Amino acid sequence: MPYDENGDLENVFNIPPDWTIEILSSDQSTIKVLKNINHCLAYGTQMGWLIDPKERSVFVMGIDRTFQIIDEPKTVLPVPEFAKEIQLTVERIFSWINKS
Repeated sequence: MPYDENGDLENVFNIPPDWTIEILSSDQSTIKVLKNINHCLAYGTQMGWLIDPKERSVFVMGIDRTFQIIDEPKTVLPVPEFAKEIQLTVERIFSWINKS
């Protein structure tokens, strides 16, 4: 993660994240967020997730630009290769979001 001269996290990133995760808010455009994920994948991001709290689903897009929409609570979500030890389910993701 890049930091500025004061030690604060930068707000502008010049390198793609390994994994981009977006949580859709009610005032956001789904297409705009998907374009952002697609842009990240075009420049080296390994995987993108769009979490939709209203639909209780996770849109997962891989580097090859194929996608899945996963909404079964017990389904283990795909993760990038570097995070293969992580076992996250749809149910677990939404339990975290609902506690916020």
